[in-house]
Amino acid sequence: MIFVTDKGRMCNNILQYGQLYAWGREHGRKTMSMRFAYKYQYFHICQTPNHHVWDYLFAKYAARLGLIPTVGFHDYKADTSHQERIMMEKRMVLAEGWCVKWFDLFLKYKQEILQLFAFHDDIEQRVAQRMHEGLRLGVHIRRGDYATFQGGRFYYTDEQYLQLIRSFCTLHPDETIHVYICGNDPDLNRDYFRQQLPQCHVEFPDGNPAEDLCLLSHCDYLIGATSTFTLVASMYHDAPLYWIGDADAPVEEHLFKSFDELLPQLEYVFVYNNP
Repeated sequence: MIFVTDKGRMCNNILQYGQLYAWGREHGRKTMSMRFAYKYQYFHICQTPNHHVWDYLFAKYAARLGLIPTVGFHDYKADTSHQERIMMEKRMVLAEGWCVKWFDLFLKYKQEILQLFAFHDDIEQRVAQRMHEGLRLGVHIRRGDYATFQGGRFYYTDEQYLQLIRSFCTLHPDETIHVYICGNDPDLNRDYFRQQLPQCHVEFPDGNPAEDLCLLSHCDYLIGATSTFTLVASMYHDAPLYWIGDADAPVEEHLFKSFDELLPQLEYVFVYNNP
């Protein structure tokens, strides 16, 4: 059994575990996500074998006491053959670290991963009640830690988000556009967004993290700062995603990419291209 652990946010954990799950499937090893054994109880995986708090506590303290080995993935550039050999040879191993990069294996087992991270029915039902007919644009406004992360590289102003939405609308002049804005900024001026986008139906869903993720996954297009949240949202139903590059440039159709195209860019975006 490979016990997968690390801190961080929900969608980081989904992508980390998904890659180790895929590696395990490829090599005949079972895996268990410690994070989804006790936290983020929104998904099918939380009710699968070994995903409960007792397994979490066993793995946590067994690793801490040195009863099972720990392998770390903390550098995308590092050779991981040593860690892989331990995961193959040992009956139980704890794996940690974000820098796993079995992107091809993730895509190979993507349908199984989607089944594991299927939302509970009550979440899907609540989201379905909020969705409207027409063209649905999901916008994720990431603030909070992004004010300082990589020097504020992915932090954008209200005006920049508004301009991107307006630019998107010009690509679809004959459509009724519903804009669903999610994010982590409690001080977002919602009335201002509604006033500045009179041509759109603007909504702020105010869901928990899983409800916002589920809602974004059902949108026809997604726009957001580069983050795993929007990436995972695009994974569920192949929603085209525009990770904001030049926030002051117009939005163009070719800028929207699929999950399969963007997943391998994680290594580059968050590590090698860090100014």
